[in-house]
Amino acid sequence: MQNKGLIKVFAILFGLVCIYQLSFTFITNRVENEAEEFAIQKIGEDVDNYSVLRDAEEKRYLDSIGGDDIIAGITYNDAKDKELNKGLDLKGGINVILQISVRDILHGLANNTNDPAFNRALDQADAAQKDSQDDYIDLFFEAFNEIPDARLASPDAFFNKSLSDEINANMSNAEVEDVIRRKVDESITSAFEVLRKRIDKFGVTQPNIQRLGNSGRILVELPGAKDISRVQSLLQSTAQLEFWHVYKNNEFGNFLAEANNRLIELVGDKEETQQETDTTATEDSDIDELLAEAEEDDSSDASTGNNPLFDLIKSPGSQGGPVLAYFSARDTAKAMEYLNKSQVRSLLPAEQRYTKFVWGIPEGDADLVGLYALKGNRDMTPPLSGDVITDANQTFDQVGRIAVSMQMDGRGAKIWEEMTGYASNNQSQIAIVLDNIVYSAPGVSSGPISGGRSEITGDFTITEGQDLANVLRAGKLPASADIIQSEIVGPSLGQEAIDSGIMSFVIALIFVLIWMFFYYGKAGLYADIALAVNILFIFGILAGLGAVLTLPGIAGIVLTIGMSVDANVLIFERIREELAKGKMQKDAIKDGFNNALSSILDANITTGLTGFILLILGTGPIKGFATTLLIGIATSLFTAIFITRLFIDGYAKSGKELPFSTSATKNLFRNVKIDWLGKRKLAYVISGIMIIISLGSLLVQGLNMGVDFVGGRTYTVRFDQDVSPTDAQDDLVAVFGSAEAKTFGPNNQLKITTNYRVDDDGSEVDQEIQRTMYEALQDYLPADLTFEQFTTGGTDRSLGIMQSMKVGPTIADDIKNDSFWAILGSLVVIFLYILLRFRKWQFSIGAVTAVAHDVIIVLGVFSLLYKVMPFSMEINQAFIAAILTVIGYSLNDTVVVFDRIREYVNEHTSWNLDRTINKALDSMISRTLNTSLTTLIVLLAIFIFGGEGIRGFMFALIVGVIVGTYSSLFIATPVMFDSVTDKAKIQKKKKLEEEAETTV
Repeated sequence: MQNKGLIKVFAILFGLVCIYQLSFTFITNRVENEAEEFAIQKIGEDVDNYSVLRDAEEKRYLDSIGGDDIIAGITYNDAKDKELNKGLDLKGGINVILQISVRDILHGLANNTNDPAFNRALDQADAAQKDSQDDYIDLFFEAFNEIPDARLASPDAFFNKSLSDEINANMSNAEVEDVIRRKVDESITSAFEVLRKRIDKFGVTQPNIQRLGNSGRILVELPGAKDISRVQSLLQSTAQLEFWHVYKNNEFGNFLAEANNRLIELVGDKEETQQETDTTATEDSDIDELLAEAEEDDSSDASTGNNPLFDLIKSPGSQGGPVLAYFSARDTAKAMEYLNKSQVRSLLPAEQRYTKFVWGIPEGDADLVGLYALKGNRDMTPPLSGDVITDANQTFDQVGRIAVSMQMDGRGAKIWEEMTGYASNNQSQIAIVLDNIVYSAPGVSSGPISGGRSEITGDFTITEGQDLANVLRAGKLPASADIIQSEIVGPSLGQEAIDSGIMSFVIALIFVLIWMFFYYGKAGLYADIALAVNILFIFGILAGLGAVLTLPGIAGIVLTIGMSVDANVLIFERIREELAKGKMQKDAIKDGFNNALSSILDANITTGLTGFILLILGTGPIKGFATTLLIGIATSLFTAIFITRLFIDGYAKSGKELPFSTSATKNLFRNVKIDWLGKRKLAYVISGIMIIISLGSLLVQGLNMGVDFVGGRTYTVRFDQDVSPTDAQDDLVAVFGSAEAKTFGPNNQLKITTNYRVDDDGSEVDQEIQRTMYEALQDYLPADLTFEQFTTGGTDRSLGIMQSMKVGPTIADDIKNDSFWAILGSLVVIFLYILLRFRKWQFSIGAVTAVAHDVIIVLGVFSLLYKVMPFSMEINQAFIAAILTVIGYSLNDTVVVFDRIREYVNEHTSWNLDRTINKALDSMISRTLNTSLTTLIVLLAIFIFGGEGIRGFMFALIVGVIVGTYSSLFIATPVMFDSVTDKAKIQKKKKLEEEAETTV
């Protein structure tokens, strides 16, 4: 090997760089362990809500020492920025995909038009998007263009004041489409920037936010985030801040009485309620008297429902104040439905016909919500909105309540001065409305307020005040943002994943190290050293690139360990063959490395191709798996080809014998003679039966499709006792209609899946489903476990919801389609690569047939066994990653076999093709079994010790390795042989006969 000195220098320097990169991770782990120990000592378990208090204390400790020098000028904050990133499944946190509403953007660009044709096109786009992969804007334009004589450049669409500089009345629909596409893209970019600013201020280390194509989707990953409800609120809040003039309650006394009477006619019994109507209509009193009467009659009338509106009122607002009345939070939807009925709104006087009814924030612990009447207008646009805010900060008001102070720009300050002057002169109030909720409605008694300063007060915590100031500074979202896919992992579950991942990693590594030494002796020891260097390189590169390490990523690394053994096995087996031919040790080593190089490169390139497809199409943990797999392939090639050879050449240079075997393995698999092709018909029968059974099961029983592909919500819930999944499922079905509960890991942990309200988005829906689930599972939960503790994992985060995932139906369709194209694309790419590499289409046919054979059988096994296996066998994104990995492994094995067959064909030109193939397979049996057994044991270690979350994933790989090894010998090669026509065989025989005659 040439340039040994250069390779040594590079390996040493690169190793030092990797150690340097990983040192930051060791520093942060040490400091965070100290912080955790400090928090545990300071706050005992006897303190209420101790886990939350410990988190806060730990954060304060880290903040206090963040800038202190730890070693060589490196601070904790510096090290934290450069540590090895851990994914959600290892660290806990939240991963969401937000869908920015393109409908809202289009409606806003059209000036919130009420044009029936425009809104019909929006509705048609909504319906079409459920079953289409096209972007929403394309579906809208398609629907709009189908409307006869519909023009985008009309005053009822996009030819309006706000777009007059870019759109004129003479433009065609196609010309307007270009403008609107650009405007929509600008709005989505604006939403992305707003979210990025909010997340930057949230305080989570190593956040990730990125746009996903042009679909209006934004991926947000926040590893380590613990207050999940706070994160969801931060991401989804549109921050629509508005300032409105508000009516006093005494201006609406008669209206409420008339509204109640009209509702009696609409929803009550007319004969029985006519007397009530007459009596109430004769009373000319203010709102206090009416509400007082309603309260006096509450005991009798509420039961009969004679006063639909008044029966919902719990107490009146203060005389002359902005609150019309207080309602129970659970009655707000019903009350608003009543007030917005056209028959009720028609009772409003002409000067109040544009009134906008909105709710306030809940009043303390009473669960009462105030109703406000805002002075609206024809366009329902506020006199002043939040886009004038230039700065916002959490502060305290004059009486010590938490507040948010705001500073406006010049335009806003002028309008604010006019509004406060009007309120002062008329002794009225100004409602400060955020996301359609009134936070406060202060009066103005000291005249106009100049300077543009204002303040929002409410029942905030300090954190809520800080978050509100954050979103106001960052600006409002241009449209609503719905969470269409989310994954939430509790921190304790993340720690368990780390523990199980490390255990599986160590066990697999120990086995490989021992096996290589046992099988190849001192040469195996050199391979072990190269393997250790390989692992150092992998983790060092991950840390240096800022890549995210996930639990599937750890599986990818452990799988890489098994695959890296293959390169060393190929080299050692070839060296043993060269030694058996009687070559000198030096020459045997040289020829062994050279002859194995082709097989090693082919095998790793085919596996790498599937890794690239995963990297491109995968998201989250799957992308992490692909990243570590690709890095592992590159480092394995380097360490096997160069590092191992440095040690072997160095030892051989001394003149000492290096046998590449031990006494137990010296003659193992020598002189093997098997008629592989003679057994191909039996193999075809066996494979045919397995394929028929698999296809039959897939058609009859199907697969256990996870929420990734069908949409829905899934929760991992842990209890303090063993729970029967059947009993729990019955209780959940009773409330959800459709639900599934399965034991997930230990008997006190269930995986609960439901598609209840799968089409509905919003944190309110999530809260409703979690509360319903909490109530349905009461018999299995501790009596003192509150709903808040249930959703956050209990006081010590070891009970309740440990992990949750939500996938909307639209994105589920996208995942399904992406998975299909990933598998199909990998098959096409591999077919073309093998065709290019071997220059014979028969090799491609054999390889693709074997891969299809393996995929069908793996799917069949999952279809047959998912109802009886004690672990989850869902078909999800992780399973697709497993299928692609199986494809890669099967090809790895097949390509190595084909490479040997090609070599034998070129060397033994006088042999018949069947004899050549049989001999080639005989020579490969040691390598095939060695590699497959090593990889299989490694996978079993991960399967047993790697945690419940990846058990189904690893089971698919185990089945794939077994079937892939079988197919490379009994399917790929025989199919390749049988695809060589009889004519080709006859021509080859004739050519050999002619060559023999010429020689004579």
